[in-house]
Amino acid sequence: ALMGANMQRQAVPLLRTQAPLVGTGMEYKAACDSGVMVLAKHGGEVTDVTADAITVRSDEGAFDTYKLQKFIRSNQATCINQKPLVYAGDRVTEGQPIADGPSTDNGELALGYNIIVAYMPWEGYNYEDAILLSENLVKRDLYTSIHIEEYECDARDTKLGPEEITRDIPNVAEEALKDLDEDGIISIGADVRPGDILVGKVTPKGETELTAEERLLRAIFGEKAREVRDTSLRVPHGEAGKIIDVKIFTRENNDELPPGVNRLVRVYIAQKRKISVGDKMSGRHGNKGVVSRIMRQEDMPFLPDGTPVDIVLNPLGVPSRMNIGQVKEIHFSLAAKVLGFNVSSPVFDGAGDDDVFGTIRAAGLPSDGKTVLYDGRTGEPFENRVTVGCVYMLKLHHLVDDKIHARSTGPYSLVTQQPLGGKAQFGGQRFGEMEVWALEAYGAAYTLQEILTVKSDDVVGRVKAYESIVKGDNIPEPGVPESFKVLIKELQAIGLDIKVLNEDAKEIAIRDEEDEDINEKARSLDLDVEGVDENGAAPPPPADDYEENAEAEESADEDLIADLGTDEDLAADDMDAILHGGLDDIDNPHEDDL
Repeated sequence: ALMGANMQRQAVPLLRTQAPLVGTGMEYKAACDSGVMVLAKHGGEVTDVTADAITVRSDEGAFDTYKLQKFIRSNQATCINQKPLVYAGDRVTEGQPIADGPSTDNGELALGYNIIVAYMPWEGYNYEDAILLSENLVKRDLYTSIHIEEYECDARDTKLGPEEITRDIPNVAEEALKDLDEDGIISIGADVRPGDILVGKVTPKGETELTAEERLLRAIFGEKAREVRDTSLRVPHGEAGKIIDVKIFTRENNDELPPGVNRLVRVYIAQKRKISVGDKMSGRHGNKGVVSRIMRQEDMPFLPDGTPVDIVLNPLGVPSRMNIGQVKEIHFSLAAKVLGFNVSSPVFDGAGDDDVFGTIRAAGLPSDGKTVLYDGRTGEPFENRVTVGCVYMLKLHHLVDDKIHARSTGPYSLVTQQPLGGKAQFGGQRFGEMEVWALEAYGAAYTLQEILTVKSDDVVGRVKAYESIVKGDNIPEPGVPESFKVLIKELQAIGLDIKVLNEDAKEIAIRDEEDEDINEKARSLDLDVEGVDENGAAPPPPADDYEENAEAEESADEDLIADLGTDEDLAADDMDAILHGGLDDIDNPHEDDL
């Protein structure tokens, strides 16, 4: 019951709704109390019905007008759409539903659809709770839903000047601007794909590198293109659809905006999603599964009268979970469909076995609820008779379109230099400790090395590998991953002197990227870096390596050693003491001398 309730909570509102053949009797009450339907406030006569509003003249003579919500986005990114249930001239009573909402059908809760289901294994495609689906369900749009995504773009005040929402975007082809209006905002009704511009926006760049003359020329000739950069709102990776609404908020209209924001644009993109392989479905008994294959209708198993089944479920999903209610439902629903009525079976006072078998007999169906099924591919009957009937199946919120993700190259973490994780960050797949063990067990050394270096945090190696692929060369040897450098730094931080040795016991110099950058920068500026050692440190210059300046004058007053108050030459030990131990080890000079 808990799993079944959870599944119903996750159901997606469908384009076409149908109330269940077998219910609990609470569907009407649940729908009325949900707040998604429009209920008549007073009894009276319906005078006018449109797609957007219903007008009722009450018995007291007053007119009640009910505005209907059309294609509004819910917090789950699904579609809220209300449809009239009444016609002009109809009589309504107080509290009567006059408009259906999402997931309701004639005032009853309708989360899914009644479809023909067979419980049998089929070529392994329903192994481990997988679901085999007929293409007929896709064609008839029985499990098609509308999803609406909201995207936001704001123009702020920056230190370099205000951002601007505009159609004039630098380095963008005219083809990319064809659906934008004169303000740079996408038009309602436009079809958009990943990467398309929704709101054109430019942000000022710093002008510190420009001279006064250049700034003057820019101001005269209006060459703004180089002073701004493109920060437009674009359709994210993996999203597409049709623009159904655009909302613009400005300070001029007295809209409430966050501090520093001058203009805010919200764009709504709607898309129809048909059921596809990878989507999650469920019955009302917690019998959930993932669509593994969508079969052609003519290849699905069919009944003796030629009716093909819509879904094939695995019978092994029933006994171990002990949710026998689904078996009662499949028999009861088929009998109710044949007899042409709906069944209410309350939770704690539902139909017993006698009621179920009595209804099956009244419908003229076999008492065990089984029938001969024929293979749609060969036309031959299956070896055993199969349980076939109607089941109320739901489409759940876990849709493959929201989860599917692939990455070639993308962003890296600043700290670890490893790829980010998750679809939202356009991240990579985590290859964890246990996955490493698996490759080690297989002896896949080169695959493992590649995954842990050039595909992860070998900063230099991954650039070189990409370059090699582009040029068609062999991929070079991987370098040292950043995580190893971090380990060395952490060990050095606790006071351990770490050296990395090769197989010949010779030390390997591991250079930081910063050192390489500094050296490279120095060389690019024609600075002398010949004396820099492998670790990036310059050796101290020799003592005699200086040039005498002819204009320099000798000055004993500024010479500390000359003022030490002794005429004798300093011994080597005294000089060493000065350089390393200070002046404490020799005769202290008088204050006046210093």
